[in-house]
Amino acid sequence: MANVQVAVRVRPLSKRENAEGSSIIVQVDDKVASIRNIKLDSRLDSPGNARERKIEFTFDYCYWSVDPDSANFAPQELVYQDLGTSVLSGAIEGYNVCLFAYGQTGSGKTYTMMGTPASVGLTPRICKGLFSRVDDYQEKPTSCRIEVSFLEIYNERVRDLLKRCDGNKPYTLRVREHPDKGPYVQGLSQHLVSDYKQLIELLEEGNSNRITAATHIHDASSRSHAIFTIHYTQAILESHLPSEIVSKINLVDLAGSERADPNFCKDRITEGSNINKSLVTLGIVISTLAQNSQMSTSCQSINSMVSEGDSGSHSSAYSGSSRRQCYVPYRDSVLTWLLKDSLGGNSKTIMIATISPASTSYSETISTLRYAAHAKNIINKPRVNEDANVKLIRELREEIDRLKAMLMSFELRNSSPSLSDEKDGSLTEMLLQNELKIDQLAKDWKDRWKDTKAIMEEYYVDINRGKAGVIVASQLPHLIAVDEDILSTGVALYHLREGTTTIGRIDAETEQDIVLQGPWVESEHCVIHNRNGIVTIEPIGGSQCSVNELDITHSCRLSQGAVIVIGKVHKFRFNHPTEAAMLRQRRTVSL
Repeated sequence: MANVQVAVRVRPLSKRENAEGSSIIVQVDDKVASIRNIKLDSRLDSPGNARERKIEFTFDYCYWSVDPDSANFAPQELVYQDLGTSVLSGAIEGYNVCLFAYGQTGSGKTYTMMGTPASVGLTPRICKGLFSRVDDYQEKPTSCRIEVSFLEIYNERVRDLLKRCDGNKPYTLRVREHPDKGPYVQGLSQHLVSDYKQLIELLEEGNSNRITAATHIHDASSRSHAIFTIHYTQAILESHLPSEIVSKINLVDLAGSERADPNFCKDRITEGSNINKSLVTLGIVISTLAQNSQMSTSCQSINSMVSEGDSGSHSSAYSGSSRRQCYVPYRDSVLTWLLKDSLGGNSKTIMIATISPASTSYSETISTLRYAAHAKNIINKPRVNEDANVKLIRELREEIDRLKAMLMSFELRNSSPSLSDEKDGSLTEMLLQNELKIDQLAKDWKDRWKDTKAIMEEYYVDINRGKAGVIVASQLPHLIAVDEDILSTGVALYHLREGTTTIGRIDAETEQDIVLQGPWVESEHCVIHNRNGIVTIEPIGGSQCSVNELDITHSCRLSQGAVIVIGKVHKFRFNHPTEAAMLRQRRTVSL
């Protein structure tokens, strides 16, 4: 179990607050944040109010980012060293981790989470740190896979920030709940990335698609909750036994809470009410979870005290009361439903509450501090996420070790040869069956990771962010299908690996590497040989093949850009990346 870690960050006074003559009413001293109660300022002479004039809250971290010249000034790097590295450590250990920023509009949430080009925030730093950690572990036989998704919740609807919608009407996605994995967004796109540059491009693309608008507090306020998710999978093979752990990092930038001002932004009232509704629900969920956690802690303490005495009936009574906890209304908003695991579930969670130090923001600041204080009491139950098959392999290995110990013990103790042989045969059979299961599961696991690694190494995918373009390239010789059917919308690419690639119909006696259909396609139509980079095509039994509009009957070498027609209707372009690179170099020299 682990309590939610809570940090508070105080931003500088804004231009608007300085123009209004606002005073600073917040102070930070180590882990204590205090706020002056301005409601008592008019009653300075009233007796008994001295201790109430300053309200103090204790948190895990407090950051004073008001004055850069201050000795305790907290820059972006310090926030990352405290919070960002905790996120990375948890993820690498195999835990789910959630980091979310909470506070009023304009309090510095997006600046803390995303930052600016000159002062990078937590999310880009965590992404960069993740790839740095991956590079640090290269000396180990470890394979890593990193996938990202990015969504926003606007007016209680979920939108994919990394997927363009067709037409003017934005599409919305539905939230579902898996019995084991918990809430998820159906149809949300996941993008496989191999380096920091690809990841940061996706992050920037998603941020550019977020909905923002001017409010009476902030000129470019985020009007939606944004959740950037990193799925981080680590796999390692030691002594022929696999180990695979999967962690999910949720980096959440919440929309700001605010009081509606109809004189300034009439069009923002509906969305503002939805934002406040989800944040109110979040507050209720936090308060309920904190109350339940405190109740459980109290009951455990009472039970431990009672168990030391002789009153067993009292112990059972207290145990019964600990089970009657308050209902947590996760489903009252999409935001809390998606954060269900992060609040009271299987996750290590960090909340950073951003506040303004201005006297004009007293109500919002004190409200944020109270929410943060409640969140500090929430107890999560994080656990390492292990692949089910890998867990089974480990359990089988433990069972094998146990059976071997039993077999050795039995042989040492049993004096009857006939009984010993019978028992020995039974245990040996069980051992053999478990060993076979482990071998098969380990092979399946290695094949799955081998395929994923091959895809990552052989493909290079680049999305041109400025234009509507996608480049898919491969380092191996390959065929690209050229479909003349105007209704066809797919693109097919076939690798020609070292060795032989067979082409034919699905009903062939031997399985074909490339399966084609049509009246002129034979069961076993042709073979393509790739030997040391030299690629040739050879028809089988007089089947119809042509290269650059010339029919061929014997083996024919393929060169870069060749057009191949198989069975009259299937047209392909042949690409040879190595040969193409040499030709480009020659062309450059000749110019």
